[in-house]
Amino acid sequence: MKILHVYKTYYPETTGGGQHAICQIATTTIPHGCQHRVLTLMADKQGERRVPRPEAEVIRYPSDVDVASTPMALAAIAGLKEHAQWADVVHYHFPWPWGDVMHLLARHGKPSVVTYHSDVVKQKYLNLVYKPLMWQFLKRVDAVAATSPNYAESSPVLRQLPKEKLQVIPFGLEPSSYPDADAARVAAWKERLGERFWLFVGQLRYYKGLHYLLDALKEDDFPLVLVGGGPMETELRAQATRLGLKNVHFLGQVSDEDKMALLAGCYGFVFPSYLRSEAFGLALLEAAMMGKPMISCEIGTGTSYVNLDGVTGIVAKPENPEALKQAMRRLWNEPELAAQMGLAARARFEAEFTPERMGQLYATLYRDVAHVH
Repeated sequence: MKILHVYKTYYPETTGGGQHAICQIATTTIPHGCQHRVLTLMADKQGERRVPRPEAEVIRYPSDVDVASTPMALAAIAGLKEHAQWADVVHYHFPWPWGDVMHLLARHGKPSVVTYHSDVVKQKYLNLVYKPLMWQFLKRVDAVAATSPNYAESSPVLRQLPKEKLQVIPFGLEPSSYPDADAARVAAWKERLGERFWLFVGQLRYYKGLHYLLDALKEDDFPLVLVGGGPMETELRAQATRLGLKNVHFLGQVSDEDKMALLAGCYGFVFPSYLRSEAFGLALLEAAMMGKPMISCEIGTGTSYVNLDGVTGIVAKPENPEALKQAMRRLWNEPELAAQMGLAARARFEAEFTPERMGQLYATLYRDVAHVH
């Protein structure tokens, strides 16, 4: 089976949850006989057009313009039509409005599926204009995969899809695709940061809720390590200074080896995203894989599917520094409970989020829409 993924951005130019999800879908379906290409755009007009990677060949087109976080390239329409002829199934990753346009104009005629990563949340007014296009796109694809039952039930778009078109396929992670947590590296980070610290990993974006998390530290000033960069970094640093926080460490982007060492060494993982833009939270899943207790917020998405309240961690009220503070204080002061929840997180990962399970479900979906068995 040959699968062509279509998404607005991909490695090596950018990193993020969408890119990571595509990589894991490709990686976990290769054992089921799937080959992958990723058709994407790039900001660098001089960049390499074809980039080989272990999971897929990346086909890149320079973007012509970017409007409201939607890069567009006219050349990619012909590119989609061309590369779809290679594929048995075209796999779109939603939301990317230009991808909808490409599908409707390319008319490649191949079976198509969509992974529905998130509703369109931020662009409320543009969404009014976009909705007719979106529905034409979703109407014409063969199947839509939601990433959690929580999102399938809470999304106003997914609730309107015919039940026979919608499936739930949670993300899974392949542990062997991550470097081992080196003991010496873990020890070095603990010497620098302290024996116990909270960890956040992700892009520093508005919907991550990190400004609420910093407010939650005003009284306790727990050691907090923030891994990742993004548009909110300057503002968050200024907030930490203004609040007089002495134990907040902004590490920026780190290597995968350092990320795994920090995950292995942290006391617990805190993920305060407060908007539905956070549709799943692959960083939470990485923390569960490493057996860490988690704190997240109830936003009706997959974050509460990964982190079960009272079992694998605590699910707090969103946009509420006091709720975050109480959750952190409770786990900090009850190490036995934190350890128990960490063990439960690892057990749930092994039961629900294995690469074998995701790979099998996507491989079956591909065969079903292509009528290949």
